[in-house]
Amino acid sequence: MTDFTMEKGADGVAVVTWDTVSKSMNVMSMEAWPDLEALVDDALADDAVKGIVITSGKEGSFAGGMDLNVIAKMKESAGDNPAKGLFDGLMGAHAILRKIERAGMDPKTNKGGKPIAAALPGTALGIGLEIPLACHRIFCADNPKAKIGLPEIMVGIFPGMGGTTRLTRKMGAMAASPFLLEGKLSDPKKAKAAGLIDEVVEDPLAAAKEWVLSEPKFVKPWDEKGYKMPGGAPYHPAGFMTFVGASAMVNGKTQGAFPAAKALLSAVYEGALVPFDTALKIEARWFTNILMNPSSSAMIRSLFINKEALEKGANRPEAPDQKVKKVGVIGAGMMGAGIALVSALAGIQVVLIDSTQEAADKGKSYTTAYMDKGISRKKATPEKKEAVLGLINATIDYAALEGCDLIVEAVFEDVGVKAEVTKKVQAVVGPDCIFATNTSTLPITELAKASNDAEKFIGIHFFSPVDKMLLVEIIKGKETGDVAVAKALDYVRQIRKTPIVVNDERFFYANRCIIPYINEGIRMVKEGVEPALIENAAKLLGMPLGPLQLVDETSVDLGVKIAKATKAAMGDAYPDGEVDEVLFWMFDQERLGRKSNAGFYGYDEKGKRTGLWEGLAAQYPVVDDQPDLHTVQHRLMFAQVLEAVRALEEGVLEDIREGDVGAILGWGFAPWSGGPFSWLDIIGAPYAAERCDQLTAEFGPRFTTPALLREMAEKGQEFYKRFAAEKAA
Repeated sequence: MTDFTMEKGADGVAVVTWDTVSKSMNVMSMEAWPDLEALVDDALADDAVKGIVITSGKEGSFAGGMDLNVIAKMKESAGDNPAKGLFDGLMGAHAILRKIERAGMDPKTNKGGKPIAAALPGTALGIGLEIPLACHRIFCADNPKAKIGLPEIMVGIFPGMGGTTRLTRKMGAMAASPFLLEGKLSDPKKAKAAGLIDEVVEDPLAAAKEWVLSEPKFVKPWDEKGYKMPGGAPYHPAGFMTFVGASAMVNGKTQGAFPAAKALLSAVYEGALVPFDTALKIEARWFTNILMNPSSSAMIRSLFINKEALEKGANRPEAPDQKVKKVGVIGAGMMGAGIALVSALAGIQVVLIDSTQEAADKGKSYTTAYMDKGISRKKATPEKKEAVLGLINATIDYAALEGCDLIVEAVFEDVGVKAEVTKKVQAVVGPDCIFATNTSTLPITELAKASNDAEKFIGIHFFSPVDKMLLVEIIKGKETGDVAVAKALDYVRQIRKTPIVVNDERFFYANRCIIPYINEGIRMVKEGVEPALIENAAKLLGMPLGPLQLVDETSVDLGVKIAKATKAAMGDAYPDGEVDEVLFWMFDQERLGRKSNAGFYGYDEKGKRTGLWEGLAAQYPVVDDQPDLHTVQHRLMFAQVLEAVRALEEGVLEDIREGDVGAILGWGFAPWSGGPFSWLDIIGAPYAAERCDQLTAEFGPRFTTPALLREMAEKGQEFYKRFAAEKAA
């Protein structure tokens, strides 16, 4: 069977239909390219054919793009000389799209040829837009749910099948930049207004056929003499300023940590200086450069393949469907209000309980404000708002919880308070109701002691703000059963979040890794390292926030609270006394972070950061002999990564995919790296172990090489090869 078929009509229009076998949406495979080319050759050679329309056999969509599973493996399947193999393969695809674009025209006179249109029933992403861009006119259905765009930059690559070159020449570098550099997606009407597509119609296939038969002029602007790039080429004064601004924007946003953005900008700039066909070669070279960079395959693996697998229940235990019908949310503070919102948005009936009606109503008002904002941005309607609010019952009456099949408790982080709530809830709900506690630090096994049935007790750790954060950490207590895990997983998938499942140990997984990152930054402040060096070193690694800014955002007093609780639990083994000195001093100065408009950073009256607080240097003077950038970066990086390895070693993590996806989505761990385990595979276990030994000798035992990493270094192993094989077995 083939993904592309063709039907030649009596009207003289050859309709090429893309219908990927056994997929709900079309995705491009390497095997499908020759099939497409053969059909185009056939139609161009047939005198009875007046023109061609390329469309989709899938209702509501044209294509979702290239199969990312294929892209992730392109390098290893490209032969002994992978760079050449990749480049040749890309140029082969370019030749097919160029054949569509030139459509049999005389290369010198642009005479002859046959018009080719694209008829899109809806969504067209990645290669699903690059093929239409090679056509002479793009017609799209008036489908408001459809998304049109080139999102490749979001998974560490860029449009490499001509999309970069064609869109820049079609729209100009400035107008194209949101779609290329930010992966912006638009509905059909907005895509037409922006210039991505040409027509929005009721029946795109009929409209495309009509256009093809109208004897239109169809030579692309860049194939005609005298073509000038919209907005100016790089050597034009206006174009020069565009590229200066674009370079500043890319480096400002990525700090140079994301290779695809730099490669894209280079392809656009260099391509704009040369004829179109040479520009395609330049695009292919830069795309090859990105595919050869381990960052691209790591990002695709973590942010697409692994993320999708986890969302589809890769680690879900065997259990009947556990879809949630009615959820009780106990505690209507910031976390509870957010949990109620995302639950109601998913169509789940919600009972939102707090100790006073005023507090419960305030929690529900969070949903009101969220929906009002959506209405103002035309992303929601008053009817949708009414429906969502109608699902939330804000009350003080625990009896309203009757019939709930899931409880999510989100009260104050105190064992006693949580135990009291657990007993009150279980006096009302049925024996089959699963009880989940939202906690970031308290041991689930300990909290489960207050439950009637520890097998039905589980941890669900939401990240703040709940409506924006994509990750949810599910924590199994020592006695948590499979049904509770399945219920938690099915619920998280219902509310469209990405779940990871971990076992119960202090700080679970995410906080276990992020706290050492914060502590290492604070420790360096005490040592006299320039705070700006610490913060910028983190950002140059691709971290969204430096450790000091992260403390300000989460609050200094929370850090003090966690430190005291950890010290009480660990006793003499507690390793972070030097960190506490700085943190407790900040607390005593009443510099609690953003919430008090005073922390490691200074803030104006509107809460905007004004720079690092000068008083820090007075208490902890900056030393003359500053460490080099890489030393600071390695301290920050290994502080997190070694905890991830220890979590795997100790069985807290059961799947490295969850470790990588959780790190990126949970605390923004250097997305370009694909996550901690992917990063270790990039630098290699032998080098990682050697560097740990150096850091241990210089900075202390917190950098001691874990036994697992040492063993893998000695055997020359990679995490994904070793643990993927174990998972398969």
